[in-house]
Amino acid sequence: MRSAAMVLGIIAGIIGMIVGFFSFGYTEAVERFGEIEGLVEQIENVGLIRFMSLVAPMLAIAGGAMAKVRALWGGALLLVSAAGMYYAFGFGVFTMFPIAFAALGGVMAIAAGKPDEPKAHF
Repeated sequence: MRSAAMVLGIIAGIIGMIVGFFSFGYTEAVERFGEIEGLVEQIENVGLIRFMSLVAPMLAIAGGAMAKVRALWGGALLLVSAAGMYYAFGFGVFTMFPIAFAALGGVMAIAAGKPDEPKAHF
């Protein structure tokens, strides 16, 4: 389960980075070029979107990388990443996979109570 959590976390982080690039780029483009009424409008909380565009994928990748050795910590980071992506970006076509992969990886990492390796986190 730890290996699956690691793979899911890294995939969630990579897909989350793509969502983050576009979200950060959208807010920056609207700020530089202005709004177009009814087509392109600035997001209400730009700071949150920009912060989560960086932090949420980073937490997913770090949690996935930690899941093999420190499953509890890695699982917690994956769950925080999934919650952050859901809070900042919502659940939609482009965010459903990174949110679901990070959440599932977090649950799998935390559920790995009897690890393959001799060091347990419980």
